[in-house]
Amino acid sequence: MKQISLPFVAKLALVLLSIIMLGYLAILGKSLLSPLLFSLLMAFLLLPFSSFLERRFKFKRSIAALTSVILMIAVIYGLMYFLVGQLGELWTDWPLLVKQVTSAFEEIKHWGNKTFHTNLDVQGNHIFMDNAEKALATSASIIGATLLTLSSSLLFLAFTLLFTFFILNYRGLLFNFLTAVFAEEHKTKVSDIVREIQRIIKKYITGLFLQMLIVTLLMITALSILGVKYAILLGLIAGIFNIIPYLGISTALVISALITFATAGAAKALLVILVFVGVHTIDGNLLMPLIVGSKVKINALFAFIGIIIGEMIWGISGMFLCIPYLAMLKIIFERVDGLQAWGILLGEEYKSPRKRRTYRITKKIKLEDAE
Repeated sequence: MKQISLPFVAKLALVLLSIIMLGYLAILGKSLLSPLLFSLLMAFLLLPFSSFLERRFKFKRSIAALTSVILMIAVIYGLMYFLVGQLGELWTDWPLLVKQVTSAFEEIKHWGNKTFHTNLDVQGNHIFMDNAEKALATSASIIGATLLTLSSSLLFLAFTLLFTFFILNYRGLLFNFLTAVFAEEHKTKVSDIVREIQRIIKKYITGLFLQMLIVTLLMITALSILGVKYAILLGLIAGIFNIIPYLGISTALVISALITFATAGAAKALLVILVFVGVHTIDGNLLMPLIVGSKVKINALFAFIGIIIGEMIWGISGMFLCIPYLAMLKIIFERVDGLQAWGILLGEEYKSPRKRRTYRITKKIKLEDAE
């Protein structure tokens, strides 16, 4: 069969057209594709447990998949129940927090008048007070918007759980489809790609959740020692937001600093910022190499671009999904002829192998850097 060689401009036009079409389809199919892609990650995470039930206890595949999903529902329900309770306490104290912020604003204004011998605009102060009162007066609409967001999140969660069950139950059928849709000479390569994606993403998701748990415990412990109000809630926010690379920890820092400033003043808010910096340093230099490792080798430039594009298309869910799916694309690019250059572009710059660091806990227990 004669191959047609297209000029570079035609190839570039086709690539750009394909990217635009895929982006448009992703926007149109957000309600379906977002929970479906989440479900695929959850299926990778639950696959070892489901396979264990089938192999050890002779469960049918459907029963094993259902049991795995029920276990995940129990974990999510426990986390949400605890989080909603903490948020309810914060919402009860919200008028008091607004009052404290207003008082802090007054103190800053008087300090500025004394220090710089200036007269701040009194009318501007009245405008600020009026806006604060209006914000409290519209609390009913805020609650309605919150309930609407919660209901949409619950619908998203329901679709995710349903898709997770179907992917686990029909994983053999899906794997056979992937190997059958390609030519016979490519079946071995397709099988290797699927297994490699499953192995790396499973390790990545497991490490990510373990990292989230450790960051949450570190933040709760440090904030509790400082006597920060809502220490448990702020620790949970820091751990959950830490899942979103780069931007998540910054967002959690701003939220925690503002709430601490409203409840305990500027000095303690500064201490909270220092705690965040310290925990983030430990996370980036110790937890990430030891737990998550460098299995998902996406360079920071394209990871950041992916996060921004993911947020533009799918919001917060897109920010979380971009890294694991960029890793999947990199694995595919590296193993498909003609696409290796794209795999190089997404990956990190080659560095000579270094000796893996070892951290000895006891005489018999030691930790080594992940590969």
